[in-house]
Amino acid sequence: MKQFLLLAKLLAVITITFSSMAQAQRNFTAPNNLPTEPTVVAIPQITPNTGSGTPYDSATGLWPGHGLDHFDYVADEYVMSGNADGEPYTARLVVRHPEDMSRFSGMVIAEPMHPAGFAHGFEHNSVYIMDAGHIAVEVTTMGLEHAINHNPGRYAGHQVSNNQINEILAQTGALMKSQQSPIAGSGLRKVILFGTSATSRLLTDFLPVHKVFTLADGNSVFDGFMPTSNGSRILPVDVPMIQMPTQHEFMNIATAVQDSDEPGSEFRVYEFNGIGHLMARHNPRMTPQLCNNKPSEYPLELYFSVALHHLFEWVDKDIAPPRGDRVLIDRNMDNDGSLMVLDAHGNPTGGIRNPYVDVPFATYIAGDTLADGQDPAMSVVCRLSVYEEPFSAQKLRQLYGSKANFLRQFEDNLNEHETAGWSLPVYHDLIMADARAVDF
Repeated sequence: MKQFLLLAKLLAVITITFSSMAQAQRNFTAPNNLPTEPTVVAIPQITPNTGSGTPYDSATGLWPGHGLDHFDYVADEYVMSGNADGEPYTARLVVRHPEDMSRFSGMVIAEPMHPAGFAHGFEHNSVYIMDAGHIAVEVTTMGLEHAINHNPGRYAGHQVSNNQINEILAQTGALMKSQQSPIAGSGLRKVILFGTSATSRLLTDFLPVHKVFTLADGNSVFDGFMPTSNGSRILPVDVPMIQMPTQHEFMNIATAVQDSDEPGSEFRVYEFNGIGHLMARHNPRMTPQLCNNKPSEYPLELYFSVALHHLFEWVDKDIAPPRGDRVLIDRNMDNDGSLMVLDAHGNPTGGIRNPYVDVPFATYIAGDTLADGQDPAMSVVCRLSVYEEPFSAQKLRQLYGSKANFLRQFEDNLNEHETAGWSLPVYHDLIMADARAVDF
C-alpha cells in the first residue's frame, strides 16, 4: 500500500512537471479564494507532537556521515492547526535546528513537504544548511497520508485540503516571524520559501497570495523564493527570487525571463550543467537495479546550495548574486540528438560551469529508462533522473595523461569556481573525494 501511494504521487509529479514545461508562457493568476484587499495573516496554533511511537522521517536522503547528529542538529515536530479557506485544518510542522541555538544564523528555509513524502528543501541543501547554522522548516500540506500510514495514532486528525494550501503556507511564514514561533527570541532575520518540482508548483501558485496576505506590521510574509526543478515562466515578485531549472527543464528550453536587479523585480535564473530533476545520488528511493544505466553521482546538493546561499545573502545583506550564463540551445536534434549545444563529451555547453563538466570524467544524460523486470510504475523515477556514462581509463589518460594531472586540473577549476561564487567551500573536500575516486 505504501509503495502504491508513493508511485501515485511520483506519477503526479511528472504530470505537473512536464505540463508546466509545455505551458512555459503561462501567467499564474490569483486563486479564487483570495481576499480582495490586503489581509493580515492569522497566526496558527502549535503544540509539540507528543504522540506515541516514532515520528515520520521525511528527510532520509542526507549525505552519508553528514546527518543531523554530525552537525548537532535536532528535529522538533509540532501539530499546527488553525483555519484556512474558512475551514479548520491540522498539519504537521517540523523544525530542524541547531541543538545549541546560539549557532542559529538567523536564516530560515521553509518548504511544503513534497506530496511524495519528502523534505527535499532540507535534503537537497542539508550539508550547507547545517554547517551554516540555518534552520529548515517543513509543513505538511500535501502527502499527509505518508505520515499517517507510518504512524496512524501519532497523526490522527491531521487533515488539509488543497484549497487551504496557500493560506497555510502564509500562516507558516507568519508563525515563524511571530512571538508564538517555536524559535521566538532566537534572532530570526529572514525566511525564504523553497520548492522543487511539485512543490515548486505550490510555490508559484502561492505568489499571488504573497501580494495579498501580510504580517501585522505590513511587512512581507516571506523574504525570498527559490523554485527548483522548474522551467515555467515565473514573473518576478516584490522580493528576491532565484529560479533553478535542471537539465530536464533546460534541455527542452526553460524560462526566458531575464535576470534583474531592479527593486521589486529582483530575479535570477541559474542553469547548472549536469544537474537532474531528481537526486540520484544518496537517494534511498532509487536502487542501483532500477534503471538501465548507472545513476548519476553528480552531486545535486552542491549546486542547489550555491543558489540558496546567494538568495540568503541577497535577502539578508542586499548582496546581489552573480548572474549565470544560460545553457546554449541550437534547437536542432539532428546534429547531436539534443536541443542543446553539446560539447565533445556530450555535456551541455554554456550554463553555469563546474569541474564535473569543465574537467570531466563522465557524460551526464537526463532521462533514463526502466530496467527489465522492474515495476513499470517506477519508470517515472528513471525518467526524472540523470544517468552517467563514465569515461574509460584510456580516454582519461588521453585527456589528462595521469591521475595526478587530472586531480591538479580538477582542483584548480574547483578553486576558480569557489572564488567566483559558483561553489561553496564547505563542499570542497566532498567534491575532491569524487575526483580522487575516478579510476584511471
